[in-house]
Amino acid sequence: MKKGMIVFGVQKGSIAEELGLAEGDEILSINGIQPKDIIELSFIMQDENINLAIRKASQIQEDGSILPGETELLEIEKDEDEDLGIDFECAVFDGIKPCLNKCIFCFVDQQPKGLRESLYVKDDDWRTSYLQGTYITGTNLKEADWERIEALQLSPLYVSIHTTNPDLRVKMLNNKRAGEILNILDRFKKNGIEIHGQIVLCPDINDGEELKRTLSDLKKYKKILKSLAVVPVGVSKYREGDILKPLTKENANNIIDLLNEFNLCQKRHIAMASDEIFLTAEREIPDKKYYGEFVQIEDGVGAIRLLTDSFQKCKKRLKKKLKNKKKISILTGNIAAKLFSGFAEEIKTENLDFEVIDINNEFFGDKISVAGLITGQDILKAVQGKEFQHVIIPSVMLKDGTEEFLDGIKISDIEDEIRKINPDATIYIIKDCYNFDETLALINFE
Repeated sequence: MKKGMIVFGVQKGSIAEELGLAEGDEILSINGIQPKDIIELSFIMQDENINLAIRKASQIQEDGSILPGETELLEIEKDEDEDLGIDFECAVFDGIKPCLNKCIFCFVDQQPKGLRESLYVKDDDWRTSYLQGTYITGTNLKEADWERIEALQLSPLYVSIHTTNPDLRVKMLNNKRAGEILNILDRFKKNGIEIHGQIVLCPDINDGEELKRTLSDLKKYKKILKSLAVVPVGVSKYREGDILKPLTKENANNIIDLLNEFNLCQKRHIAMASDEIFLTAEREIPDKKYYGEFVQIEDGVGAIRLLTDSFQKCKKRLKKKLKNKKKISILTGNIAAKLFSGFAEEIKTENLDFEVIDINNEFFGDKISVAGLITGQDILKAVQGKEFQHVIIPSVMLKDGTEEFLDGIKISDIEDEIRKINPDATIYIIKDCYNFDETLALINFE
């Protein structure tokens, strides 16, 4: 990922739009300062008078040659609380702090070659943790990082705990510093830095007695531990070796029971098992009280509950009869497909064919069942030769802000394929895949 303040998008009506800034332009400095990240930028932008040094994006000429962008210096007067209105390629401008671990469960290491470059980036940067909710292990935190976190009281942070057993954590992360986890948590506690914790559960490694030990150790961090998500390890078909075992029903039930005991001791719902664990345990998905504010939704914790509750509210607003026959096809992963199939059984609307296409993950292997890891090539296989009218694709399958799947295939490629059979077929992207409102709007439109 390229370093620097690279413009990804410009907000309408913003200062940046008035200045004519565009995608690919680079901010060189602001008032002579090169901010390291969005955090530092926010402080600089409190000034009412701004001197902005920029370099315009390079242009490709008709003969194929590249014309370097010109450098400009712009003077701006603005309100104290007004920002430039720029979306940057990355919230960190001086380069993401890389992960120094070699975790036994790392999914990045289980990917084949040929995917987008960004998918091979191992991010262990506390700044993206604070800004975007990515998880850090703490093994690369330097004193300067600690001082900045503490001085600015930057919280909550998202922390990959996995285990509090120092020796086991060293083995799981393959990093000698990994054993310092309790010291890291102690320092967070001392400075009042709140955290959301994560445990990637590897059967026969950090479950059972080890999970009991971890939960017992975490009781002393009640004041700063805002939530704790336990998720099963993901194993793709590219995984080498057999150290990682799949989650069993017995494992899953034991995890849920241990987390329930922990919550009873804490007298609040703080520790949560992922949706996949409940499905494996063959237990009912808990009600919304279990998930609190759904802060770990991106980790697959509570998505089924949100979507189920949303559907139950929305189905009452479904038109009982559509004027014209309509076929809606939703493409999704194995877990969500089961849920949507249940919805389809409940929808009693005349002239509606609500179809669920369960995309088999051939790319990563059948052990990967979440929609977010579905590739374009697997979708192409699933739709080939079939007739569609209206197709729904969850945006979680796409790179943020783009229409591109993990493997570089684009929405337009899917459109081309389905229009071979029906030239009038359309594709709709659901931005909030945990909310049934967008699907309802599509069903009800005439």
